[in-house]
Amino acid sequence: MADLTRSAQNETDATPATETPATATPRWRSALPWAFGAVLLFAGFALQTQLYSGQARTVTTVFMFVALAQSWNLIGGFAGYASFGQVVFFGLGGYVTAVLMTHYGVSFWICLVLSGLAAAAWGALVGLPLLRLRGHYFAIATLGMAEGTREIIINLPDLTGGGGGITLPTVGKDAPTAYLGNDGFYVLFLMLAALALAISQVVSRSKFGYALRAIHQDEDAAAAVGINTTRTKVAAFALSGFVAGLVGSAYAFQQVTIYPERLFDVGITVLMVVMVVIGGSGTVIGPLIGAVALQFLSEWLRQNYSNVHTMLLGAIIILAVILLPQGLANYVREARTSGQYSLLSNVRRYRL
Repeated sequence: MADLTRSAQNETDATPATETPATATPRWRSALPWAFGAVLLFAGFALQTQLYSGQARTVTTVFMFVALAQSWNLIGGFAGYASFGQVVFFGLGGYVTAVLMTHYGVSFWICLVLSGLAAAAWGALVGLPLLRLRGHYFAIATLGMAEGTREIIINLPDLTGGGGGITLPTVGKDAPTAYLGNDGFYVLFLMLAALALAISQVVSRSKFGYALRAIHQDEDAAAAVGINTTRTKVAAFALSGFVAGLVGSAYAFQQVTIYPERLFDVGITVLMVVMVVIGGSGTVIGPLIGAVALQFLSEWLRQNYSNVHTMLLGAIIILAVILLPQGLANYVREARTSGQYSLLSNVRRYRL
């Protein structure tokens, strides 16, 4: 009897060892997103040699919004907390850089890092109370937080220039860092977009990312299985703020003169949200697709239909949301699984 027990125990112990290799994800498959990202980065550098100045500026803007869309996706896509005040991190990053360079002569490269850290710290600070709210309450609260921060910036004229704006020193002996020019900013925003994509990919495949998805699906159930939901949400909010703060810092240096109305414009947040929704929230590739498609489409419409380009862009966005409410990336994934590629069936599935 003892021998039979030991034999059964040995078979039980051996089962995981024999099943694990079959169920584990192959290493080459895990490396595919990184290889794809490396190809995109190389293509970005190669594309630069084929563009004239106007085109380079357009592509630079695309890179900026790729990074911003990824930053919003961290909190709005993975965690499911729709932040309508995400622009606060963008604006804060820009003003931290402007103040440090103008008043203290700090190098832009140091300001870039400090701006990201300042935005992350602000995200953690305001996230502690705000992330206890849910749904539209959280969305409205973040919008109010962004507007409140803008008012603080306006009411510190000696430090920030107030409503009259502030000009960064970019030329002459007083410039702590020389102006980068079109080529330099192209590379800078390309690297920021690559960094944002890398952060999203790491989060997507980490325990932290799975915890965010669990919160998105059912926050109470996530808490019941041991996830510290408050800490996880605050960390995601701070991380998204860090990415947006870096982008705001680079944007301020590029523009030279900045104003509160522009850096805290709620329209920037709206663009982030639309890009993520169209591309596919909660994915890595979705915000990339949404940002690239929307920016190039907007530029093409502006050049060819200058009088009605805003109306046409709005109509296309509405049509895309109706036909692909889950976003392009999620639609393709679901269609490959089910074999149903009909847009009409997709509309019925999500609308009826």
